[in-house]
Amino acid sequence: MAWIYLCVAGLFEIAWAIGLKYTEAFTRLWPSAGTVAAMIVSFLFLAEALKTIPVGTGYAVWTGIGAAGTALMGILLLGESRDLLRILCIVVIVVGIVGLKVSSDQ
Repeated sequence: MAWIYLCVAGLFEIAWAIGLKYTEAFTRLWPSAGTVAAMIVSFLFLAEALKTIPVGTGYAVWTGIGAAGTALMGILLLGESRDLLRILCIVVIVVGIVGLKVSSDQ
């Protein structure tokens, strides 16, 4: 169950990272409220996951999901670069996340 919590935490990290784009430096109320809510939910799920997953593994997976997911959503939603090197780097992050999961004792 901890890995599911960690994945949910990572998805909410993507949500708040993308949400930051729409807050306009926290000057827009509803995008700001949604972003802060996503931050809180992300941290709560991360904390729950870290009860059983080692902190180094959990934090690395959480940030990896956030980094790769945010980069992918930037490409899909915000028209960011689809450069081959960028895509390959996202793939490397995903491979690292899978590697951490496979090598984990959990």
